[in-house]
Amino acid sequence: MRVVLLGTAAGGGFPQWNCACALCAAARDGKLPARTQDCVAVTGNARDWWLLNASPDIRTQLAATSALWPGPGPRETPVRGVLLTDAEPHHVAGLTVLRGAAGLKVYAPRPVLDALTPARALLDRYTPWEWADGLADDGFVLAGGLVVTAHPVGDGPPGYVPPRRPDDRWAVAYRVEDLATGGAFVYAPRVAAWTEAFDDLLETADCAVLDGTFFGTDEVGAGHVPVTGPGGSLTALAHHPGVRRIYTHLGNTNPLLDPSSTARAQVNGAGVEVLMDGAEFVV
Repeated sequence: MRVVLLGTAAGGGFPQWNCACALCAAARDGKLPARTQDCVAVTGNARDWWLLNASPDIRTQLAATSALWPGPGPRETPVRGVLLTDAEPHHVAGLTVLRGAAGLKVYAPRPVLDALTPARALLDRYTPWEWADGLADDGFVLAGGLVVTAHPVGDGPPGYVPPRRPDDRWAVAYRVEDLATGGAFVYAPRVAAWTEAFDDLLETADCAVLDGTFFGTDEVGAGHVPVTGPGGSLTALAHHPGVRRIYTHLGNTNPLLDPSSTARAQVNGAGVEVLMDGAEFVV
């Protein structure tokens, strides 16, 4: 199974357009590498590719990844569909860029599908897509020999959704397994709290690409466990030394964006990686 990190920044990208913090200023000056918004591509056979989330930067990300270029026909694409982890704008806005592509299938938890009802109607007027509940009891099989299961990890709806009762299906982690090799990875760009169930999920994976949005408790926003501090993910990840662990979805104030920072040294020293956009690996 091949995995490509198309984008590794949180919503707004890096540098964020309306932020003048020291990190964003350094990126504008060319002292730190820029990053596009979080999105991943995965394939089990190098022909059928699936996107994990669809960022607003998806056009740039697809253009930068030759394996995802169109062809051989004038309107053919190796992209078969999208797996949405939640309904946040920076995870779903790229669907509008993909409009008109025939035969795409989009998986998402039921609350996310419901929240996207107006967008679904708009997109289906170009070319009807298939929309499916990603939390099917037994998981689902993707073209290319991949089997996927979804696991709830957050109960907060996005800000544009009217207040409603809590529902832990608003955000999910996906476990993707290669049926041919048994290799498995977990993708979880949003984790509201580190639970025993999430620990158990990581035990079944060879690689985890997960929420690194905020480094410390002083940065933390709703819906994301911090990297450090009480309940932080870095301490929890120490219990999974056999899993390749990679932080993604980095917020624009996160010192992990700076390769020379003490924060990056701390994380790397714990055996956890921070990779750039375009990084590709095999699971």
